[in-house]
Amino acid sequence: MSGHSKWANIKRKKEVTDKARGVAFAKLSRLITLAVVEGGNEGNPDHNFKLRLTIDKARDTNMPKENIQRAIEKGTGSDKHFLKEVMYEGFGPHGVAIMIHATSDNPNRTVSEIKNTFEQHGGKLGSQHSVAYLFQHCAKVTFDLAGHKEEDVFEFAQSLKAVDFDEDETSYYVYIPFELFGRIKEHLEKVKPRSTEIYFKPQTIISLSKEEEAKQVLGLIDALEDLDDVHQVYSNMEL
Repeated sequence: MSGHSKWANIKRKKEVTDKARGVAFAKLSRLITLAVVEGGNEGNPDHNFKLRLTIDKARDTNMPKENIQRAIEKGTGSDKHFLKEVMYEGFGPHGVAIMIHATSDNPNRTVSEIKNTFEQHGGKLGSQHSVAYLFQHCAKVTFDLAGHKEEDVFEFAQSLKAVDFDEDETSYYVYIPFELFGRIKEHLEKVKPRSTEIYFKPQTIISLSKEEEAKQVLGLIDALEDLDDVHQVYSNMEL
C-alpha cells in the first residue's frame, strides 16, 4: 500500500505542477500576443522591445518555443484587437492598496471576477486613480549577488537615474524611471541582469505585524493572481 500511496502522491503533485505551468504559459501567451498587437503587429523582438522583454520572461519559465511562436502569430490574427491591457486598483483588508495588471478580451467579465474576488476576501475594487498615486511606475532590474560587484551594479543604477537601490541575501534590485526602460540594454557592459520587469513600487508602506491580518491580505492577493486574466498584483503591504 505504501508504494501505491507514494505513486499516487507523486502523480498528484505532478498534476498540480503541470496545471500551474499550463496556467503560467497561457498568461504569458496573452502577454506576448498583446506585445505584438501594441507594437504595430511587429513580431520581431529585435524591433519590438516589449515583445523581447516578454519573450525573455517566457524563456525564464521554460516555455516551449512553439508556444511562443503561436502567441506571436496570434498577434496578427483576426481577433487581435479584442485583447487589451488593463490596470485595476483596489483596497485590501486593513487599508492595504492594491494594483492589478491584467489582459482581457472581455473587460466586463474581467472586472466582474476581480470585483467579486475583492469582496470575497474583505476588500473593495476602487476607481481609476484611487490608489495609483501611492505607487511609482518604474522598471525593476534584478541582479544576482554572486558574480557581481556592488560598485558595478551601483554604476549601472546611476547611469539610468535609479529611483532606488536595494539588496537582500541573494540579489541586487535597481529601480529606474519607466521612461528609461528602453535604454537598459545600453548600460550592460559590466553587469548582466537576471530579470527585468515593469513594476509598480509602493511609495508608502503599510506594515502588518499580526499574522492573521497578513494572511487575510495574502489570501486576497493569491486569489487575484489565480484569475486567468491577471498577470501581476502589486501591494504596499510590508510584513
